[in-house]
Order: sequence, then structure tokens, then C-alpha cells
Amino acid sequence: MNAAGRLGLYGAGLAAAFAVAFGVAALVAPRDAASQSTQHEQGTQQEEKSMNGHDAHGSAPQTGADQGAQAAAWTAGVSLAAGGYTLDPVSAPAAVGEQGALSFRILDSSGTPLTAYAPQHEKDLHLIVVRSDGAQFRHVHPVLDAATGTWSIPWSWSAAGSYRVFADFAALREPQGTEADPITLSRTVEVAGSFAPVVPATSTRTSVDGFDVSIAGDLVAGSGSELTVTVRRDGEPVTTLQPYLAAFGHLVALREGDLAYLHVHPEGAAPTGPDATSGPDVRFGAHVPTAGRYLLYFDFLASGSVHTAAFVLDAHGAETATHQH
Repeated sequence: MNAAGRLGLYGAGLAAAFAVAFGVAALVAPRDAASQSTQHEQGTQQEEKSMNGHDAHGSAPQTGADQGAQAAAWTAGVSLAAGGYTLDPVSAPAAVGEQGALSFRILDSSGTPLTAYAPQHEKDLHLIVVRSDGAQFRHVHPVLDAATGTWSIPWSWSAAGSYRVFADFAALREPQGTEADPITLSRTVEVAGSFAPVVPATSTRTSVDGFDVSIAGDLVAGSGSELTVTVRRDGEPVTTLQPYLAAFGHLVALREGDLAYLHVHPEGAAPTGPDATSGPDVRFGAHVPTAGRYLLYFDFLASGSVHTAAFVLDAHGAETATHQH
């Protein structure tokens, strides 16, 4: 996640995690915190290669070790501890409509709050919050109190339910000042009130804030593929997408069931300056490890505001995809 041209399908990251996140996090449920840390370390190199454009299209034959590394990279965002860091309990309003703050700390292996972060896409930490059914997605950036290591942001809930909070970050090692690998950690927050879960159905088109957004491309388990997001307004292509966090768009993917996460970024060069524009297409390299349903969230900046378009795609096994084509 260090460059806008990094790709791979969250996480953290999403950490990282489709860090991802929104992950995106190859997606499997963690067996325990120790195995999570081991899997994260094993998956880091493959994740970095994928996010920088290597192996993004699955053109080279994969070995069993390659597939295992990819699977490990997708575990981001399914544990509260990984890579020597732990997400402390999250404090947030307890009920719908209650005003307050969402806050937390990242602790190192000694239990000391982490205060030195390496910026990832112009921010020291990306916070993803989403309900367990994929609804109520938010991608925000809290503020760090360097004296206490506490991240916080004003917060209220608009709907009840069980929420996953993802912290996507990279630590800055001291005293070397070197950047650690991106990590995505998560915890669950329960919000009181009547809860009617949403059942995600496959969707490749949506409308948000007057924009019509679509996504094209197939997800194939264990293989790379390209996803293209297209933005239109009033039937016309939008060619004035603005830079947002050093990219023209961000994609978070979560696997339905365990919400494993990855935070990914588009293919191509980064914006050349604050006045650069792009569109209507933004392309992403996607690599998912298993067949199943994936929830995708595309953040983009247009007309001076950030908008989020949500999609649901099904990933098929390689044999099924070959038969379809």
C-alpha cells in the first residue's frame, strides 16, 4: 500500500487485507493469534508482489508454496493481534443515536502504545468500520494523541448490529526509522438496538450521490484478474475524478462469512499533482484465494466530495471460470 500503483485483492488493509479489508485479507479464519502472526509473515512478500503489479494477472504457473503464501496474505483483518502488534479494546457509543467518540490504541509486543507510524497513502492509519452483514461501511481517518497513543474520532451509529472495526497501518520502527510491513487488525463492537440483517446479493451496478458506478471483470479463485470500475453521471463518462489519498480510487474487499480484509489500490501511475484528473475507468488487480462471495467498496473523489460505491461479486473456481469462457 505504499504506492498508488500497488494492487492486489483491505485487512488492515485490506493490513495487511479483497487488508485487503475496505480486505482485498487469501481469506481464511484464524486458528489462533500465534498462527495469525506466522501466516502474516509468510504472506508478506507475496502480498507486496501482488500489490505492486507482479503476478497480478496470474500468467505464471503457481506452485503449492505460492498458493500458500497468497492464502496467508489474505488472513489480514481477521485477528486482533498480528506481527507483534495488538488492537486494544475499542471504545464507542453503545447505542444508535448516542453521540460520542470511537477510540482505541495499537500496542506493541511489550504492551506499550504505538505512536510512530509510517504514512500509507497520506495517512498514518486507515480506519474501516462495517457491520457484519456488509452494510454501514465507513472509511475514515481518526486523529492520534501522541502523548497517550490513542486514536479517536467523533462517532455515532445510525443502525444497530455487530460491527467489525479494522485498523490498517504500518509501524515506524525505532531507532532505525524503518517502515514495518503493513498490518490490519480488527475487533468487534456491539451496538444495541433492533437489528434486521441484510443478505448481500450479487451486484455490479449502483448509484451514489448522483453518480452511476459499475464494475466489470471476473473473480477467479487462486488466479489474478482485472476489475474495472467505471463512473458516469447523467449517462456521460466522468473524466474529472480527483486525487484522493494519492490515488484516483480505493477499493476495499471483504469476504462474506469471515470479513477477511484487503485495502487495494488501482493499477497505473499515481496522480501527478493535486490538479490531476482521471476517469471514467479505474482498474484494479484482484487476486482472491477461494470461491465465494466478496463485498467490495470503491471510494472516489469527485465534485469535491468523497463517495462510496458498493458491489457484490462471486468468485468462481478456476475450472468453473474456464468452462464459462
